[in-house]
Amino acid sequence: MADFPKFVEAPLRARFVSLGVRPEEIEERFVRGAGAGGQKINKTSSTVWLRHRPSGVEVRCQREREQSVNRLLAWLELAGKLEWRRAESANAAQAARELARRQTRQKSRGQKARMIQTKKHRARLKGARRAGGDGW
Repeated sequence: MADFPKFVEAPLRARFVSLGVRPEEIEERFVRGAGAGGQKINKTSSTVWLRHRPSGVEVRCQREREQSVNRLLAWLELAGKLEWRRAESANAAQAARELARRQTRQKSRGQKARMIQTKKHRARLKGARRAGGDGW
């Protein structure tokens, strides 16, 4: 079994472990950067590209000139994205449970009274439209 690269320190390693991410699930490549930078950026592969295969989450980092710094930043960003996705799915599940609960709970006494009052008002309006009623 592969292990995380040596530069991935304990706190970052713990974040990946808590997410259930194994090192062999992450594909890492070093590519040439894009954009301004001239000869330096055209010659060096300082941009780091990471992809978590199971989820398809990709990260590309070329913020700094040094590959080692970009590598650490990319790993941190990947951990953040994976944590955000997990939190987002948990929040969506919670929202669905709350929606179902709100839809099936009983109305309060005040809500029932307002609903009945509205129905009676509507019935009076419709009744006035009938032939022989006051409205026509």
